[in-house]
Amino acid sequence: MESLNINRRLLPMKSHYFLFNAGTAPIVPFMPTIARQLGFSTVVVGTVYTILPIMGMLAKPTFGVIADRFQRQKLLFLLFLILTAVGFFAIMFIPPISAESTVQFHCNGGAADIIHCPRGSEQIDKSAIDKLASYNSSMECNLVCQAEDWMWDVICDHWNVSQYCKDNRDNPEFAFTAVSKTTQLEIISDCLYVVVTEGVFGSAGLSNLFCPSHQGNTTLKFFKTWCRIDCDHVEMNHLVTVTGIENNTVLGLYQFWLLFIFLVASWVGMAVVVSVGDAICFEMLEDKPHLYGNQRLWGAVGWGTFSIIAGVLVDKFSEGQAMKDYTVVYYMMLIFLILDMIVSSKLQHTQTKLSTNIIKDVGAIFTSFRIVIFFLWCIGVGLCTALVWNFLFWHLEDLASAQDGNHLEWIKTLQGLAMGIQCFGGELPFFFLSGWILKKIGHIHAMSLVLLGFGLRFLLYSTLTNPWWVLPIELLNGITFGIFYSTMASYASIVAPPGTETTLQGLVGAVFEGVGVSMGSFIGGIAFAKIGGSATFRWFGVGALVLLVIHVLVRRLHEHYDNKFELMQNEYRTPTDAIHMLDDDTQPNSASYQ
Repeated sequence: MESLNINRRLLPMKSHYFLFNAGTAPIVPFMPTIARQLGFSTVVVGTVYTILPIMGMLAKPTFGVIADRFQRQKLLFLLFLILTAVGFFAIMFIPPISAESTVQFHCNGGAADIIHCPRGSEQIDKSAIDKLASYNSSMECNLVCQAEDWMWDVICDHWNVSQYCKDNRDNPEFAFTAVSKTTQLEIISDCLYVVVTEGVFGSAGLSNLFCPSHQGNTTLKFFKTWCRIDCDHVEMNHLVTVTGIENNTVLGLYQFWLLFIFLVASWVGMAVVVSVGDAICFEMLEDKPHLYGNQRLWGAVGWGTFSIIAGVLVDKFSEGQAMKDYTVVYYMMLIFLILDMIVSSKLQHTQTKLSTNIIKDVGAIFTSFRIVIFFLWCIGVGLCTALVWNFLFWHLEDLASAQDGNHLEWIKTLQGLAMGIQCFGGELPFFFLSGWILKKIGHIHAMSLVLLGFGLRFLLYSTLTNPWWVLPIELLNGITFGIFYSTMASYASIVAPPGTETTLQGLVGAVFEGVGVSMGSFIGGIAFAKIGGSATFRWFGVGALVLLVIHVLVRRLHEHYDNKFELMQNEYRTPTDAIHMLDDDTQPNSASYQ
């Protein structure tokens, strides 16, 4: 019966993983879409998420060295928990970028239309059109349009608004109210067309908006002009509203710099908390590093549970609003991270190992070709992970916008459910089984399995038309994150020279995020803007499978030509070959470490 006892010393560690992930789950996955709602494009978001992992790459090994050198792991751990909470909470107070609603007004003969064409890869929200059609009512939109001299001739000669012309003829703009039907909206060649039945010019009365073609000096001119628009239906304003800032001018916005600074603070905080926390965990596990997954799975429980709750609450508090209200996720994050600080202060951890020359000891492992392969694999997985972290929800929103029904009412619930399945259907069981899996197939085959999982996952994403079908695909997250993270963290723990555990955990995490995720964010942001979400996931899926083939070939060639190459005992091998620690079947009371 003694073997069934729970190791109470590890309970605060389990609690940390649960609370930290419960606190970050409501906000981290939604952050790219929060940035989108603030008014930033995929290119800007992708660029920011290119820089953030680089900051994490610098922070992890830097503070890892400090923690190891001065043996202050727990202190740094708690300080950066505070930084994470403050950084994220401050984002709530950033105001959105001033947006503009600009359309084209076309008038030809007796027909007039309002036309809006989205920028880049953005799509018309079909669900908003369906909701407008369900009203089956009239709609009025106030337009302020640019006017050339010849346009005033058309207005004054044919629109029957003589008093309006007398008062405004010298102005560079004309203004009127366009009257339409909510049922007369359609999409043509990816642009929104709204039929205008008549115009209202204040006290000047109604106009039939008759526009004969105008013969210019050399060509026939048609009445086409740009207008600012404001409608009496919130759905229509949502359809035509775009950020009025181009990508190349975003650096002049104070909102951008506030978002960037707060994201850097929170990202660096998370990076150090994760790397130092994992190092503390492995030291507390002593000679049982393969049981890391049994501790980390509680993070999956926290993430899965509160990502679902957060998605439902955001949709609930946003009912009747054109934009999502994320206030609740900020307070959820703050509460859980404060609880995490309290619980983590109870960690019974004392760092006993000390390296006299940390840089030399860590640098020595890079003389192994197999360790270099391991780091390159971390970069490749980081490239793929960036696409899931930063652009999957963006892709789902685009798909939802193309579906019937009002996607604004359920999209955050769907995203929360996707994260829940990622955790409960994917990460949790694979974290729990990670020790057994690594013992059976070894690190090498686990690395290949992760690349295969990403290839299949991305190719499936590329075929989606209905966003709800993303849910079964998220089961693959158990392979692409659960197996990946256990493999990465445990292997780094195995090869770390004594006294450099935090340093090496930080270095491995830095390579994964600072190089892999950074590059993936940059490439993904540009690809989404240029070719759209489906094509981006398709090409990344093909790329993952190509990396899989390369990984297998390089490993086999290296084993064939240099199978006697060995610089250290714990090489790029199966766990059972690398260390005796993973053979827990022969160890007594192993359940007490669960």
